[in-house]
Amino acid sequence: MTPAIFLRLFGVAVVNFFVIDMLWLGVVARSFYRAQMGHLLRANVNWAAAIVFYLVFVFGIVVLVVWPAIQRQSLGHALVLGALFGLVTYAAYDLTNLATLEGFPFKVALVDLVWGMVLCASVSGITYLASARLGT
Repeated sequence: MTPAIFLRLFGVAVVNFFVIDMLWLGVVARSFYRAQMGHLLRANVNWAAAIVFYLVFVFGIVVLVVWPAIQRQSLGHALVLGALFGLVTYAAYDLTNLATLEGFPFKVALVDLVWGMVLCASVSGITYLASARLGT
């Protein structure tokens, strides 16, 4: 993968990841998270940390999921690896929180694990499909 191809794939993936995740967090599941974890939520989002997370996470999606799917020329591969990547990475967060934080809700962990799979599979699939238009 050349740097130019990586940057094009990364651009597609980061925009889609951010938009989809913000719709989830800010609209669809906002009341769920507030009801379940209001006592743990900050008054204001630490956007510097959030942006670094998005950049690092999407880097992982492009390198570990999308590029192997492109090499195999398989949308199915992108979707399955994306879901697996989402499960593993979100499990690291949610299961660590369950293990270490007093009052972290089990229900949030379950919803988050499913969301991680859906989000990463979706972004991986969208980025894979866009790759043909990007000349990869």
